[in-house]
Amino acid sequence: MNAQFPNIRLFKVEHNKTITPQEDIKGGQWQRCDSTSVRDFSAIGYYFARELHKELGIPIGILQSTWGGTPVEAWTSREMLLSSHISRTKVLSNDTITPQHFVKDSLDLIRFWEIVYNPQNQSDQIYPNPDFDDSQWTEIQMPQTLKNMDMPNYEGMVWLRKEVNIPKTMKGHNLTINLGHPELNYTLFFNGKEICKTIWNAEPEHIYSIPDSLIKAGSNKLTVRMAFLWGGGGFNPPAEEMYISDGEKKISITGTWKYQKDLEPEIPFINNYHQYHSFLYNAMIAPVVPYGIKGFIWYQGENNVDEAYDYRTLFPMLINDWRIRWQQGYLPFMYVQLANYMKRDTVPVESNWALLRESQTETLKLPNTGMACIIDIGDADNIHPLNKQEVGRRLSLVAKKMIYDQKIQASGPMFKNFEVDNKHIRVSFSEVGSGLSIRDGKTLKGFAIAGKDQQFHWAKASLKGNEVIVSAEEVREPVAVRYGWANNPDCNLINKEGLPAAPFRTDDWDAVEKIE
Repeated sequence: MNAQFPNIRLFKVEHNKTITPQEDIKGGQWQRCDSTSVRDFSAIGYYFARELHKELGIPIGILQSTWGGTPVEAWTSREMLLSSHISRTKVLSNDTITPQHFVKDSLDLIRFWEIVYNPQNQSDQIYPNPDFDDSQWTEIQMPQTLKNMDMPNYEGMVWLRKEVNIPKTMKGHNLTINLGHPELNYTLFFNGKEICKTIWNAEPEHIYSIPDSLIKAGSNKLTVRMAFLWGGGGFNPPAEEMYISDGEKKISITGTWKYQKDLEPEIPFINNYHQYHSFLYNAMIAPVVPYGIKGFIWYQGENNVDEAYDYRTLFPMLINDWRIRWQQGYLPFMYVQLANYMKRDTVPVESNWALLRESQTETLKLPNTGMACIIDIGDADNIHPLNKQEVGRRLSLVAKKMIYDQKIQASGPMFKNFEVDNKHIRVSFSEVGSGLSIRDGKTLKGFAIAGKDQQFHWAKASLKGNEVIVSAEEVREPVAVRYGWANNPDCNLINKEGLPAAPFRTDDWDAVEKIE
């Protein structure tokens, strides 16, 4: 990456957690932005700064205080969390935690990753062996993930094996294996030899070469050692992306596999104190409060989807908390709405992710806030969208308009109003820019409507000026419309500036109770 921008300065607050608010941070220093310093920095933060610097020609400093996989409450002060019944009980439970708990957790975490990354008890010599007897192992059909396997909530290392028959015609040169979409980090063996070891499976593709010297005509043994953690593990569909190939012919590696758990030591339970209420605020926010800043950028929410409705209270609490602490008035607060993620639904269903996005949209009611919608650039198999450059660009649009007073279109269409017109619903929008449009220029997708029975059906949708007209044959008397209401919606409404419409619903039916 060519990132030579001496007038962009980066500061990364080191990970830390404390029981009480601190005055000083743990380590860190300002650095000039170059190819070395940016390597370990937030990609979105860098792209955001680069956009502003290149267009405005002004120095930009980014102070990064982040920790992935954390809830909003971890970044909010104890005093603010005590002000709400939603968070009061949990923050009071922190009073039993001492620094010694942190020490034990840190030691357990070292042991945790030691087991995950390094096969224990010579297991990598035993189970990948082609002659190993796996007749007592459990059969399973792949692709499949933990939630559908007969070991719910299991955390530990799982060994998986499959026999693959390779014809003589595929001998004589290296073959390619595609594992499709493994859910967590893994080590792959072929006929007892290690082919690859992923430290983390963030790559979009899992394709490897198998040397011809390892390949036998006839029976071959494929073995995978995989971490099953945090409710995940196994292989995601589609099945057609799991195969061995010589470039012309493909042999599927789906179907019957065998697996066995508990072959290695049990991984220790980790309390993850960095996720506890206020501990990150104490160590990573309170010490930087004196800094003079221009505003905040925020990308979080995944760890609050199980309490998605509460987020419309908790997120504004954080914003108000930080503004009070900084004592600089309504400091601009710009944030990213959750991207599309997970398997796409074939029928309209309730969604925690959609509900949390709604909570994020509701937060725009606070003064001097702005939201970048990225409902069109997520990844079904990766909770972290790969197109971070576009995320940073969209955040920079919000900043240019909100902070630097540029007369630009910084948002995609936002729901404004709706009107029932016989069997149709007419939906109007704000932030239409130069006008409404369709991303692929074809059929408008992502809308669903319902009658009084509250049963949603996919709707036919069309543009009429700056309105969208929706209807469905199954709904003769529509009363409500939703757009992009799913974990991973298939939706394509944009304005002519290319920015996506934010998901919305017109009903106020209790989505919380309907979510399993």
